[in-house]
Amino acid sequence: MKRGILLLLILFCFLSTNGQEQKIDTVETEIVNVVTKFNPEIADAKKINKNPVIKLLGKSKKQKLTYSIYSAPVASTFIPKTGAIKGIDVGVKERVYNNYLAAGYGNYGSPYAEAFIYKNTRFDNEYGLSAKYIASTENVRDSKLNSNFSNFQASLFYKQVDRYFDWKVGLNTELSQYNWYGLPNMTFDEPVLNTINELQKYNYVKVDGDFKFHDSYIDYGKISVSYFTDLYNSKEILANFNAKLNFPLDFLGDYLNDISIKTNVEFLNGSFENNYAKTSKVNYNIITAKLNPEYKVNYAGFSIKTALNIIASLDTENNATNIFLYPDIFAQTAILKNYVNIYAGITGNLHTNTYKQFTEENQYVSPTLFITQTAETSNLFLGLQGNITNEISYNIKGSSIKEEDKPLFLRNNTKSDGTNASVNGRTLAGYEYGNSFYIYYDDVKTTSFYGEIAYDYSRKLSFSTQFQFDNFTMTNAIEKWNLPTLQASFLGKYKEDKWFATTNIFYVSERKDALYNAQFPSSLRGIETINSFIDVNLNGGYHFNDKFSAFLKANNILNTKYQRFANFDTQGFQILGGITYKFDF
Repeated sequence: MKRGILLLLILFCFLSTNGQEQKIDTVETEIVNVVTKFNPEIADAKKINKNPVIKLLGKSKKQKLTYSIYSAPVASTFIPKTGAIKGIDVGVKERVYNNYLAAGYGNYGSPYAEAFIYKNTRFDNEYGLSAKYIASTENVRDSKLNSNFSNFQASLFYKQVDRYFDWKVGLNTELSQYNWYGLPNMTFDEPVLNTINELQKYNYVKVDGDFKFHDSYIDYGKISVSYFTDLYNSKEILANFNAKLNFPLDFLGDYLNDISIKTNVEFLNGSFENNYAKTSKVNYNIITAKLNPEYKVNYAGFSIKTALNIIASLDTENNATNIFLYPDIFAQTAILKNYVNIYAGITGNLHTNTYKQFTEENQYVSPTLFITQTAETSNLFLGLQGNITNEISYNIKGSSIKEEDKPLFLRNNTKSDGTNASVNGRTLAGYEYGNSFYIYYDDVKTTSFYGEIAYDYSRKLSFSTQFQFDNFTMTNAIEKWNLPTLQASFLGKYKEDKWFATTNIFYVSERKDALYNAQFPSSLRGIETINSFIDVNLNGGYHFNDKFSAFLKANNILNTKYQRFANFDTQGFQILGGITYKFDF
């Protein structure tokens, strides 16, 4: 027995010795200091750091809880039932087609045709073609010369999506025909009227290319070259090269946004066979380079854009070189979120005027123009925009603009007294009878007030109205030639499943033009006032199905006799109807 106890004690000591052996830990220990920013609050100053010891009475000690469960099967009485899913009634979804053809005809001998063809191949490329033709073969009432016109526009494009950038090329062309039919208020002999060749034709073609880069410092690049000519051998070439670069500033701090730089190089070259006095040829050649660094930031509830327009202009015909620096600053913030937002800014720029641009604003300019640039030295504006209700939105803006060499349209003086069709043995051109316009440049300060309000009554019906009041202060001109003081418009739209309609009413206040003492060259005799006018238009139609529709356009519903420019009467009540066919390939 003693031997057994002795052996048991020896075995116990042996096991205790082995159990106390420590293994070497191979994991290295490191001290990690956790540093946190502690922002003390008022409550922290009175905090008790010690935990109080709470002694409980014997009655408060927890009692042992005993329980038992008696399980029994329960028959389920739940029977699932199918139900209808309720959703929002969004009406009948209109099917959208990629292509359409439209054709129509109206009074004043007005044919109309329009087409759009589009095709894409998955996500790789796409291409399209569009064309539009509108004309009027009958004359304006009481017109002594032909007053018909025609306009044809066509364009096509091809777009390719690549790995690093997308590119797009396009071709645009336009053929237009107008007549200088606005003779001054004087008597012209019948032989003289038969001699006048009042026709003018404009031809325009433009090739452009766009490049959109992915994950690059270059955001986009654009290249365009256009060529514009007329019936009197006038020529104009305009080339534009635009690019936008983005430079990240996150290496200076994560809170900094990218800075973008817009660049533009512009080449304008043109010529006219003669000036209006027929003494010399008119040439113009202007090169313009622009650099516009821009930075946008949101700070203290303000959205701010800060930029600088750096412009260099070289006029090789007049040996003039100019450098311009204009601020370009815009800021916006919410006074009452979603209801009142205030915005303000100041900017400036240099605008390149072109012969093509002038013919778009006034088709009756003479091919004898002097072309130069317009410097917008400052444009200071302040405005409010927002919502009155969920359905009514508004925008109000006041501005003060200073411009150097602002272009104004002014009527040319006639070279005929109504009995002659030639001067010094030369037959007069169709624009030399006081029925064309030239460009008068002046330094102008414009104080403008603009307002716009839109009302979405329902999904089917909406309204909007706009007005602009301008006060012009001229430097040299005795009048604000052909500039209206007030312009206003009203637009209403209605659309349902089958019917659609749009009404457009616009108002233009009176304008001023010149009267001359005698034939060219002559001084001013007085000022002619061109009356204000209201024009009411209504367009509408009916969808027979998803593919076929009928449309009707009614212009100048009040049959108002008014002039857009001096002596150029417009057509009376006009109505044009047709059909539209939509389809897919």
